[in-house]
This record gives sequence, C-alpha cells and structure tokens, in this order.
Amino acid sequence: MPNRRDYFESFADEWDKMFTAGDLEILEFLINSIGVPVGSYVADLGCGTGILFDLLRRHVGDTGLVVGVDFSSRMLLRARQNFPFDNIVVVESNVEQLPFKTEVFDRAISFASFAHFEHQDHVVDEASRILKTGGTFHIIHLFSSKELEKHHQMAGGPVANDHLPNRQRMQEIFEKGRFGEIKITDHPGLYVATGIKG
Repeated sequence: MPNRRDYFESFADEWDKMFTAGDLEILEFLINSIGVPVGSYVADLGCGTGILFDLLRRHVGDTGLVVGVDFSSRMLLRARQNFPFDNIVVVESNVEQLPFKTEVFDRAISFASFAHFEHQDHVVDEASRILKTGGTFHIIHLFSSKELEKHHQMAGGPVANDHLPNRQRMQEIFEKGRFGEIKITDHPGLYVATGIKG
C-alpha cells in the first residue's frame, strides 16, 4: 500500500478534474461569503493543486498574499504551473508544523484536506498560532461528514479511515485552539466549520 504522500502525489495530474463547474460555483459563493479584504494574507492549508488560488488572489489583490501549503511536491508543482502570479506562493510543508511566524495571517482555509490530517488538533492549533487576533479559520468540504467518510472508505488505501471529527469534538478542538464564535454546518453536499481567533 502506498504511503499517504505517495497516494496524493499519484493524483496530482488528475486532481483538478475531480471538481465540477458546480463545485467551483459553490466555492466561489463560500469564498465571497468569508469576506477576504484586499491586502489580506491568506494561508491555504493542504492546498493541493491550488483549487482556491484564483478565487483568493482576486480578493487579496496586489497588496495581499495567498500562501498555499502542502506536503505533496507534485501537487505544488501543478499549482505553480497553473497560477504563476506574484500574489501567490506555495510552500512544501507538513501543516501540523507550519514554517511561519506567529500572527501574520488574516485568514486560514483548509479545503478538501482537513479530513486527511493525522493530528487535526495540531492543525487547528497551528492555524490559531499563525492567525492574527480576529482572524478566521475555515474548514470546507463539499460533502457532509457522513458522505465524506463513505467516500474515503470507497477510495480505500491510505485514506480509507480519514474522517472529520464529530460536532462536539470539532467544537472542542476549535475552543482549545482559542477560537470563538464557532459555527459548524454539516448537511448533504457541504461541511463548513469556522472559528474566529480570540
């Protein structure tokens, strides 16, 4: 069985094709609703090939920055090729130990990746560390938690047991990470968990 990194490396060339035009419309609506001001610094944790990059870079503008983080070098290579813009940079790193200073980002987003993180509480803690006070962390999947669990079971391999924490556990993880105003949406076709750093 391939390890987790090799598994995702093998999908680098096909990853973008997994998202439909309808998916992208939903993402555009979600990113617009998050409110990303011009000049913002945004961390995209587990960015893959950069599905969110074009949406985010248009919000942050020339004075802002989108920083994509992923442990797959092939995914990041594809992201660089797709989005060669001055306000986008990518960093190869484990999101559980981010190579950034404390309190430098305005927003952190984990799209289609949080369920794959082995130590999810560490990721939330790191998101909190790099965010400024009042910054927001958004976890987004285009499946409900139950749909996502079934999806990963069917995919098998290293991701077969990947899942999202239940609602109570997610609330606890956010609170431990010093997030308040926590909101969790979990229904067919969408999972969003959001917190504001206190």
